[in-house]
Amino acid sequence: MLNFIGGGVCAAQGFRAAGVHAGVKTHAEWKKDVALIVSDTDCAAAAVFTKNVVKAAPIHVDLRHLADGKARAIIANSGNANACAPQGEENAERMCAAAAGALGCRAEDVLVSSTGVIGQRINVEAIEAAVPALCAALERSEEASDAAGHAIMTTDTVKKEAAVETVVGGRTVRLGGVAKGSGMIHPNMGTMLCFLTTDCAISPEMIKAALLEAAAASFNRISVDGDTSTNDTCLVLANGLAGNEPIAAKGADYDAFLAALKALCVELAKKMASDGEGARHLITCSVGGAKSEKSAETVAKSVVSSTLTKAAIFGADANWGRVLCAMGYSGESFDPDKVSVHFASAAGEVQVCDKGRGLDFDEELAKKVLTEHDVEIRIAMGEGAGECTCWGCDITYDYIKINGDYRT
Repeated sequence: MLNFIGGGVCAAQGFRAAGVHAGVKTHAEWKKDVALIVSDTDCAAAAVFTKNVVKAAPIHVDLRHLADGKARAIIANSGNANACAPQGEENAERMCAAAAGALGCRAEDVLVSSTGVIGQRINVEAIEAAVPALCAALERSEEASDAAGHAIMTTDTVKKEAAVETVVGGRTVRLGGVAKGSGMIHPNMGTMLCFLTTDCAISPEMIKAALLEAAAASFNRISVDGDTSTNDTCLVLANGLAGNEPIAAKGADYDAFLAALKALCVELAKKMASDGEGARHLITCSVGGAKSEKSAETVAKSVVSSTLTKAAIFGADANWGRVLCAMGYSGESFDPDKVSVHFASAAGEVQVCDKGRGLDFDEELAKKVLTEHDVEIRIAMGEGAGECTCWGCDITYDYIKINGDYRT
């Protein structure tokens, strides 16, 4: 049994969080820009990072700190990516050391993340000065998770937060998370930071395996603009306070935990796609009847990444030819004469293509369907039993406005 609950990163036992304004964002004195998430006890820890060859300094630091599969806390900032920046790794280590000193743990047990402008030296002194206030603000509450969620936002218009509850080994287990992501979002992670917490008892090896599976089915199936960032990071901490028999191998307990982790990650991924920079629509592309799940995923990713498909959805134009075109250049082989396409939303559903050919359809209904915020593109390929769902958003004039002067 899996239920969505409140609490964010503080939903699981033994986790506290906080967010404060340190001064990294000098142009916005009232905005929170540093977050801290802390477990009362040591945790099994794992991460997935960007596949971009150019990686931000915090990622290199986290790779070292995660060598033993353990961590205790996460410190993160917005306003500066600390990527390709002077003294990048040194300053990332200073952030870890400042948090560790205040929390009474090893610097190696603190993980670090940053997001914001690339290439500028981070104001680490401001972050160090804010650590005492950050620690003083630590609480286990929904408000504390909310503060941490707001502190990592950049161009996001809303915070991304979720939590789930399930049963593992007869014990109630909770998982929670906060994330940020609005632009530079593309499969293989996006400009996203995501911090996940759980009180499940699970080994470092198994939580790493679960995170890889969950990320593949969620964060690696969203696209906003086709750009993959230097800072993409998803971190998970598991402190074991739920009291279940520790998960040390795959089996029923692992499957139950994985199902909850996937549900949590999908929810956060959809929130990112929905809040794409300047976006007005969440696009869900559901592909069925493919040769395999991998084939369906390749096709769905291509559709949600298509600039022309995004533009058509923005204009509420049922231009299904854009969909077939994106399918055709996906790299996946299939018979176009077997393909059917529907557009659907809360306003209804309209079939626009059958067996690779256009249909006479109600243009007025199609316009209503595509005017809704949540729009679904349903594709049937007629090739097999493979299926997959990916998410994206439309592209609007505002996307250019936001990114035309992002640095200045």
